[in-house]
Amino acid sequence: MTENRYEGIANKDCPNLERFLVSSKHDVPAMLIFQGGGYGNRTEREGKPVAEWLNSIGIAAFIVNYRVAPHKHPVPLEDAKWAMRMVRHRAEEWGVDPNRIGAIGFSAGGHLASTLATHVDEGRPDAEDPMHQYSTRPDVLILAYPVITMRAQTHKGSLHNLLGETPTKQQILELSNELHVTNHTPPTFLWHTEEDQSVPVDNSFIFAAALRRHNVPHSVHTFEQGRHGLGMAKDNQEARIWPELCENWLKVRNFILTFRETVVQF
Repeated sequence: MTENRYEGIANKDCPNLERFLVSSKHDVPAMLIFQGGGYGNRTEREGKPVAEWLNSIGIAAFIVNYRVAPHKHPVPLEDAKWAMRMVRHRAEEWGVDPNRIGAIGFSAGGHLASTLATHVDEGRPDAEDPMHQYSTRPDVLILAYPVITMRAQTHKGSLHNLLGETPTKQQILELSNELHVTNHTPPTFLWHTEEDQSVPVDNSFIFAAALRRHNVPHSVHTFEQGRHGLGMAKDNQEARIWPELCENWLKVRNFILTFRETVVQF
């Protein structure tokens, strides 16, 4: 796997899942990871390090290698839905609790994760293909400096890679995810930095405001300092605390096992 994966290189063998499983006497929660990269690539620092952190707190992780430019909407969303259904379909095989599968997304990956959470396909119990019997709704949502809107406060690169240079008003509204929050949107943890020059912090604020209007449980953390794309933020004195804050929030949501009889498998 290389760091600079663009267009054809980025899309080789996509979509696919990279599995980071946890061995336990009990089925464990799981998280789909959506890396950022402006829908033009997928950023490595938001992949394996995140999976290893999730494993360390007893959560199985699946990096979703979704298709990016030149592919346009709805291709990335189709890949995200496929990934959620695949993990639910094979939950028993992978030792995962099918009722505790969340999504975590960074930057444009945050847009994809929030699209997955606000454009839900509940599945059809009578579907001939068993994969399509499962809901695509995440049980919890974690968004790190996410692109949320396609309107004024968007990230232009993400907008153009996903919708082209001249998107229609209907497309912009359809993928401005703050407009599609309902009371069925999953509980959400958000974090962002005020200094983010690529994706304005307003993206997190408008999503949080929509969650509040619909009485969806959420937790929002903004940090004064820090560039865009911090990932695990280990080198940022202020934002480096976000994984601990998120772990505590997941415990409140009953998403982390109370027992820790686990053996991590990398």
